[in-house]
Amino acid sequence: MKRMRKEKLRLITISLLIIGLIVSLISSVSKDWVSILENKKEIANLTQKYANLLDEEGKLKSEVTKLQDNDYVARFAKEKYLYSADGEIIIRSN
Repeated sequence: MKRMRKEKLRLITISLLIIGLIVSLISSVSKDWVSILENKKEIANLTQKYANLLDEEGKLKSEVTKLQDNDYVARFAKEKYLYSADGEIIIRSN
C-alpha cells in the first residue's frame, strides 16, 4: 500500500513538473512569436519610410540640378517670388 502511494505521489509530482515545463515553454514561445510579429510590422513600416525618403531624395537631387541652371533660377524667382528685372512687368495669371 505504501509503495502504491509513493508511486502515485511520484507520478503526480512528475506530471506536475512536466505540465509546468510545457506551460513555461508555451509561454516563452508565444512571447517570442509576438515579438517576431511586431518586428515584421516595424520592418514593413520602416521599408515604407525608406521608400518615401528615396523618393524625396530623388526630388531634392533633381531640384539641386535644376537650381544650378541660371535660367531656371531666374524663372523660378520670377514665378515664385514675383521678382522682376529692371523695366520688366510681371502679370500674374491664375
